[in-house]
Formats: sequence, C-alpha cells, structure tokens
Amino acid sequence: MFDYMDFLAVGPGETLDFYTASPCMLQEPSVTACFTGLTETDWQIHRIAQSVETQSSSSEDLFASPLSPPPPPRTYKPCFVCQDKSSGYHYGVSACEGCKGFFRRSVQKNMVYTCHRDSNCIINKITRNRCQYCRLQRCFAAGMSKESVRNDRSKKKEKNETPKMTIIETYELTAELGGVVDNICRAHRETFPSLCQLGKYTTNSSSDTRIQLDLGLWDKFSELATKCIIKVVEFAKRVPGFTGLTITDQITLLKAACLDILILRICTRYTPDQDTMTFSDGLTLTRTQIHNAGFGPLTDQVFTFAGQLLPLEMDDTESGLLSAICLVSGDRQDLEEPSKVEVLQEPLLEALKIYSRKRRPSMPLMFPKVLMKITDLRSISAKGAERVVTLKMEIPGSMPPLIQEMLEEMENLQKQSEEEQRADKNITPTHTHTPCPHST
Repeated sequence: MFDYMDFLAVGPGETLDFYTASPCMLQEPSVTACFTGLTETDWQIHRIAQSVETQSSSSEDLFASPLSPPPPPRTYKPCFVCQDKSSGYHYGVSACEGCKGFFRRSVQKNMVYTCHRDSNCIINKITRNRCQYCRLQRCFAAGMSKESVRNDRSKKKEKNETPKMTIIETYELTAELGGVVDNICRAHRETFPSLCQLGKYTTNSSSDTRIQLDLGLWDKFSELATKCIIKVVEFAKRVPGFTGLTITDQITLLKAACLDILILRICTRYTPDQDTMTFSDGLTLTRTQIHNAGFGPLTDQVFTFAGQLLPLEMDDTESGLLSAICLVSGDRQDLEEPSKVEVLQEPLLEALKIYSRKRRPSMPLMFPKVLMKITDLRSISAKGAERVVTLKMEIPGSMPPLIQEMLEEMENLQKQSEEEQRADKNITPTHTHTPCPHST
C-alpha cells in the first residue's frame, strides 16, 4: 500500500503517541505528503540498502542449496552385430537401428535365408547387407531374442486394438511442387516412350535355350543401350537444379545412377503374361533372349524386380520422380557438394509422397513401398558391375565407349568393395571369407 514508511524510535518507558508522531498518519495517505521531508539522496541510500540486503539473501540461498550437476549423457556399446553406432538395447543386446529392424522383420515374417558361400561371412557396417543368412546368425549369436520380438508385436497389437478416431489426411501439391511434377513427367515421357506407344517386333534369334552369349543379340542390345544412355543424360539435364551442380558432381551422379535408371525403365516395359521386355525401338525379347543378349546371371533378378513393380501400378509421373530421386542422391561417393545435392532431392521426395497419396488416398503406404525400390535397384546395379567384368571377357571386341564410361563408376565401387573385404580378412585371419552376392 505504501512504498515507504518512517519508523520512530521509542526508548524504554516511553509511549508512542500515534496522534502526534507523524503528520502523514493524521490524514489521507499521500505519497507526496509522506515523502515531503525525504531528500533525493536519502531515498537513493535507502533503495541501495534494500538491494544489497536482497542480493545477500539470494547469495545465502544459493550457497545453502547448490544446484546438482546435470546427469552425464547416456552412452551405449557399439552394435553387437555389425559394430555400427548403437541406438540402445534392442531385443536383449546393444544394437543399431539397421540390425534391430532386420532382426524384427526376419522373425516376424519367418524369413529363411541362404548363404551362397561358406556360411561364415564377415558381418560389419560395410558388409552387413551382403549376406542376410550370416547376418541373422550373427544376431542370434550376439544374444538377440525371438521372444522379445513376439512380445513386442503382441503389445503393439493390443495397443492398436484400442479404438481410435480415424483421421483422413488430404494432400495437395503446392504450386511449386506442381511445377516440379509437371517438369519431371514431361522430361520422362519425352525421353522414354511408354509401352503402348511402341510398335513391338520380335526376333527368333536364340529364343529356345540359354547360351553364354549370342553375339547378334549383343550387338543389337549394345546399340540400344547406348541410345538409352543418351536419353538418360537428356532426362538428367531437365531435372530441376541438376545443371546448377558442378560438372564433376553431375558426372559423378550420372555414372552412379545410370544403371539404376536403365533397369527401372526396362522393367516398366515388362509384359508378365508373355514374360517379355520391350526396348525403346519396339524390340521385344523373351527372358531367354535377354539372358543371351548379355544379361547372363543378372536376368532372373531383373525379371523378379519387374514382377515386383506390377502391384505398385506406377504411372509415368511416379516412374519419372523415382528416376530423378535415384539420380539426385547425396550419399553417392566422391561428391564435391553432397549437401547441395540433398537439397535438390528434398522437393522430389515431397512431390512423390504427395502425388502417390493423392493418386491412391486409401493406400497411404504406397509411397514408402515405391521409395524402397531404390534399394533393390542399387542391389541389382551392384550385380550389374560384376556382370560387366565377366562380359568383357565374353565379347570379341571392346565394350562400346559410352557404356564403358557409364559403367566405370560401378566397376570402381566393386573393386573398392573387394578391397574392403580383403582388409577384413587381414584383420580377422581365422575366418575364410568370400563375398556373398548383394541381397535385396
């Protein structure tokens, strides 16, 4: 009520007369009346004394109850399976997110894997995706528990059974993303005609049995592959922002993704009832003919991938966006500006997500299923690099120059992988290890 009040000192035996003590007590309280006899200097001294007392009290409280130090950050041991950075304890052991998800999927789906070598492949951060059989055995050896996965699944099932409100999300492309979708779709269609636009024709060359290589089919295939590579380069130049990258990064991305895009494109021209694939000039070959044309041991894996694309029912826009995402990928090796590449990929991912969900509103999981095909494509491309090495020894002449240039990157990756495997063998000489094929 009062900002300040005068206190009167009273000695022993004295009484305080409230009616004569202070003039300001006999009338309506007024700040001006009570502070008439108080000079500015006296007021400042009083305020300073109050501030010192407050600080002193605060300091005493501070020392009386010191703050406890923050707890140290929680750390985990490396992943017991592949030695990657652990994200915590999963299914009984310290494990990374990759091995946790791999073990969970393997147990929930009762997967049965096969090792194509000696069932003693080295499993580490680099090689863990090469042999699923040995990776799963390593999970069990490290102490991962099947029961933990089942219990976790039961808890999630019970939780999902609780009634929830259904929220229907609507997706609309912004003007900017709509422009990206239009540009990618147009670039894809103008560099890769759809199956219905082609006049199919066939050949009877080596259509009955598989042989090592049909030179006539190889010459035709290498000619068509060269033309397809040129079209992929043309498509890449029309991806928004691609030509703004350094020339070195453009070349690096093209070499790394060219085989991915070529495989994706030919697989979208798969006819399941006839088990054939059609090239851009209309040439339609059977599975046996494609094997004899140079695909060799890669043939069945490519046809399996083509069959897996059918349930997705991807249209030209989705195929184009997926091709662009394969191309503009910031995790490719030897990039000068990987962060800039990642920035270019973000609107492509967002455009594919919104477009696919808008096209299939009742199938929200279609976007991640489409996106996961990039992993399969990279696995097939890695196999393709191995096939190029053997193909060079089968053809009588040299590899066509443009094909050779585009596949150099894949060969370099294959050599680097082999060197890493040899280094692993030197570190752990008790294991005899031959690299397993890349698995999807």
